Amino acid sequence: MDHERKLMMCLVLTVICSSVLGEEWTADVVKSIEALVGSCVVLPCTVSHPGSSLPTSRLRGIWHRKDNWDTFFYHDDSTKILDSFKGRTRLLGKLGQNNCTLEIVEVKDHDNGPFCFRIELVRQDTNQPTKEKFSFVEKCADVIMKHDKPEVKLGPIKTAIQGKPYTLTCSVVHTCPSHRPQIKWSRGNKDDEITEGHKFIHSGVWEAESILSFVPEEKDDESELTCTATFNGGIKSEAKFTLNVKRKENYNHIIIPTVAVAATAVIFGLFCVLMVKKYKKRIQELQGQDGSMWNRMSRLSRRLRPGASGPTRTDQRSIWSRFSRRPQRNEHDLSPNNANSCGGQKINKPRIPSPKSQQKSNNYKQDLDDNDDYMNTADLNIYGNM
Repeated sequence: MDHERKLMMCLVLTVICSSVLGEEWTADVVKSIEALVGSCVVLPCTVSHPGSSLPTSRLRGIWHRKDNWDTFFYHDDSTKILDSFKGRTRLLGKLGQNNCTLEIVEVKDHDNGPFCFRIELVRQDTNQPTKEKFSFVEKCADVIMKHDKPEVKLGPIKTAIQGKPYTLTCSVVHTCPSHRPQIKWSRGNKDDEITEGHKFIHSGVWEAESILSFVPEEKDDESELTCTATFNGGIKSEAKFTLNVKRKENYNHIIIPTVAVAATAVIFGLFCVLMVKKYKKRIQELQGQDGSMWNRMSRLSRRLRPGASGPTRTDQRSIWSRFSRRPQRNEHDLSPNNANSCGGQKINKPRIPSPKSQQKSNNYKQDLDDNDDYMNTADLNIYGNM
């Protein structure tokens, strides 16, 4: 009876194991991925099965070589791992959560794979493996060794404006999300704001970025900004950028000269007004003097002004010519006998004084009037004597 019960239990376990570890178990592993030599790389892997979820303690994940299933890159028993990979590999996820991702650090030139995943069902009490094993050799990962440093990108490159917020992004792609690159800026002002981000691109490729936000000043013009990305293993890559800061638009170059000219004109105008007020009384006194130089210049300007009404050509003759005028003689006066006599009488001509012997007067108009009176008297005397 006991023998029959044991047989029935074995049959039940066989059916359960066959349903769990059948051909429907699948794994999805990245086919090809780049790895920076000296840094780290992560091989994404997911596993699934048709039954209910199993605890991690019932599952064992192994990474091995494709052509030799007993050559292990990773095993939970570290003594079974190849010497060249000891201490450099580990599973990142939990098999109970269908995560079989493998991490490799300190990548070397020979770490090119291919890397294949295998899952084993173990006994829960002893943790010993059973005969149920499944390897996914048709989906192994190839690792491409990369010696060149990844390129660090800056953007968007644009001209900054003084006093306005400016944003610059520094980014770099990598294949080791468990140890993502650390991005640092050469600018470290306390008012600057730095935002870090990390996003998945595709097939094990990730992008780390750092966003720098600040308000540029005039002193920042022509300054150099440097973004440095440090990868796992101490490998660094950087990008530089010369910042151009445009000064804030203003109209000082127009306003200042205009204000200066206007102020100069106002000052000059006030100066002229003050000078006129100061010397106004003196000018009126000079204008009120009849014989002043001001009046003489005024009369002279009226005489010399073209088209102005003034004395005729005859009237413009000198005073001396007026003094020298003599009446025309008759024909009988030309005879020698009548030269100095009239009816046997001797005529005494009045002596006309020379202008040089007369004292000059300051009043030109009065002089003319006096001379005219004198000439009239002289003429009367001459004709009276005749």
